[in-house]
Amino acid sequence: MGPKSQVMLKTERLKGANPRVEKFGRIFLVAALFAIASVVFTACGGGTGSSNSSVDGMDPNETAATVNGKAIKYEEVERVFKMQAQGQDARMSPLELANARLQVLSGLIEQEVLFQKAEKEGVVPTEEEVTAELNKQKTQSGKSADQLDKEMKAAGMDEATVRLQLKKTIAVQKLFDKITGKIEPPKDAEIEKFYEGNKEAFVKKKGVKLAAIVIDPANNGEGDVTTDNASAMARGDEIVKQLQAGADFASVAREKSEDQSRFQGGDLGYASEDDLRQTFPGDVVEALMNPKTEIGKLFITRAQGKFFILKLQERSDKDEALTLESPGVRQQVTEALISARKQLLQTAYQTIAMNEAKIENMLARKVVANPNELSGARPAGIATPAAANANANANAEATPANANAEKANTSNSNAKPAANAAKPVANK
Repeated sequence: MGPKSQVMLKTERLKGANPRVEKFGRIFLVAALFAIASVVFTACGGGTGSSNSSVDGMDPNETAATVNGKAIKYEEVERVFKMQAQGQDARMSPLELANARLQVLSGLIEQEVLFQKAEKEGVVPTEEEVTAELNKQKTQSGKSADQLDKEMKAAGMDEATVRLQLKKTIAVQKLFDKITGKIEPPKDAEIEKFYEGNKEAFVKKKGVKLAAIVIDPANNGEGDVTTDNASAMARGDEIVKQLQAGADFASVAREKSEDQSRFQGGDLGYASEDDLRQTFPGDVVEALMNPKTEIGKLFITRAQGKFFILKLQERSDKDEALTLESPGVRQQVTEALISARKQLLQTAYQTIAMNEAKIENMLARKVVANPNELSGARPAGIATPAAANANANANAEATPANANAEKANTSNSNAKPAANAAKPVANK
């Protein structure tokens, strides 16, 4: 929740993994496996699950592209396409649908190129590593095994498909970790130059640092003990009494909060007053910002359809210009510069890898060869008249095709990533 400094907003996506690497795994492991609908990335990774649905009247096992002879099937493109679309395909024009599928395939090609490089570099994870990461993702989802299984099946996937995708994601991350491992920390002169050129970014805005225990009244599946307002309020009362009796807030948050912040003991980070007003009721914000309010005080409020038990951890009553000697600032600049160097190196490496690979994009060729038909643009299972007649003749003695085949979903590629609308402030 906490806002970030301008310098970190500029370089946040450069930190750690290459954004291209992260999106490959996240679409599958988060959007599909754990059914989180807030996916805002464009192209994403693939899998090898099977499907009986056709794509524009074509065999789903037909090859959409090859990377050094390795085939990427149409069913892979369609599955990722549907997963990204989140049911919005009906609103898209044929041109938008064609563009969406081409972008999905482009992402699959890029991933396959990098995975093959990872194989050559000997950084493919073991099955034990894949299992450990998969179990970690499942635990963090907070959902039961049955619920996860249902969600995977609904996405046209199975655990083998997810495991393969996770294997590729880890492999590509390891590849980039290896090639960026020799990057040296920036020198003091470079750190100082960066700071001098971005002083406006290093301002800690008036605001507070909060921790929270979040209770969600929505029924999130098996094992969820708060399935309506009444049960959520009862659980909230129970937690407040526990805290008032002296229980450690972070420990209770880890055990009972229904939010990802539980893994940090409920820590939400630092938020400016403006950011607070975008999230919590005005009277709560006024109380949090009141200089007379004691640090450590608890607040109970409702926001975003959930109940929050907030703990005030710190407050700044005015804007504060930070220097390189302020706690965490020098480290912040150092991490930003290293991240930028890593991103540059990763981008250069990926460019070379793509140039060296032998890539055949059959789907793109179909679009070029049939510009008026927009091959690959129509909803799955709906072919051109010619293809439909051919399929009808070929299947005359077979079970009729499902006339109500599921419509293809639109790509998420045109969706705007969630913007950080708040004014940038420095993290402490």
